[in-house]
Amino acid sequence: MYKILIIGPSWVGDTMLMQPMLLRLKQRHPESLIDVLAPSWTAALLYAMPEVHEVITNPFPHGALRLGARYQLGKELRSARYDQAIVLPNSLKSALVPFFAQIPLRTGFIGEARFGLLNDARKLSKKTLPLMVERFAQLAENKEDKIPRPVANPRLEVSTAQRDATLQKLGLRLDKPVAVFCPGAEYGPAKRWPAAYYAEIAQRLQHQGYAVWLIGSAKDKEISDKIVALGNPACRNLCGSTDLTDAIALLSCAQLVISNDSGLMHLAAALDRPMLALFGSSSPQFTPPLSAHAQVIKLDLKCSPCFRRECPLGHFNCMKLLTPDLVWEKLQLTIPRR
Repeated sequence: MYKILIIGPSWVGDTMLMQPMLLRLKQRHPESLIDVLAPSWTAALLYAMPEVHEVITNPFPHGALRLGARYQLGKELRSARYDQAIVLPNSLKSALVPFFAQIPLRTGFIGEARFGLLNDARKLSKKTLPLMVERFAQLAENKEDKIPRPVANPRLEVSTAQRDATLQKLGLRLDKPVAVFCPGAEYGPAKRWPAAYYAEIAQRLQHQGYAVWLIGSAKDKEISDKIVALGNPACRNLCGSTDLTDAIALLSCAQLVISNDSGLMHLAAALDRPMLALFGSSSPQFTPPLSAHAQVIKLDLKCSPCFRRECPLGHFNCMKLLTPDLVWEKLQLTIPRR
């Protein structure tokens, strides 16, 4: 049996984008066993992927070296006798545990002077591999091989039992078509469409007979409270009331999803839900929603994409000028005909 340890990303969206790589590894090594070292908050998503055997919790906070603790974890993992490690983050720190675990083949892209830690270091061609999903998929191949195209889209499935259990738990019904809003973005405010704009679209959708659910983490509750307060008392603000498994189940119920560029956007795409994805400071040329049912709307401003957490120019025009009228016009191409 070929045993592989994946050093996974820290973000939910990036974790979703690595699934085609896992699928390709299983195609190349049908009898392989794939474990993933990842933060605890991505575990529910990883266990929803049939390619994953076990999730090992990555206990190290972002930016923390903790060299001794990394050595100890690597030493503990030696007994698993992995044949290969694939390191997805580009940091030096992320390559330490596989090195300390004495995994014989350690694969990843060149970054942060980690040549000694990786013995299968690849040079990344951003021109050849513009998408993150392609870059991850490339690491499933031998060094000299190109990725088979087209790269598969990430995919999630939700059972009827899982969906119904979540609906019962939260007191939700499917007596109306459901529009799910994902108004948060963990990376920073530059990715977030204004609450007042979401509120206006919520009103228009409710007038067309939709139930509107707002989902996200507890950090997104404040912005969702504003959406409700701005004339939407019937909206259900579920931010902070769900775990990741619940969020996936709720997204699977949606006839329409409106989302900022966030992890939930990638989950909705993996569920193949009709979706409008709002891009401001980031780029759909790098991490688009990978679904034929997803539409992207973005203003082509000279200052965008800046990839900053907050607008460096202070005007936030990439989102402010993306008005509800522009979004509503685009929605007409996304809303399923009933």
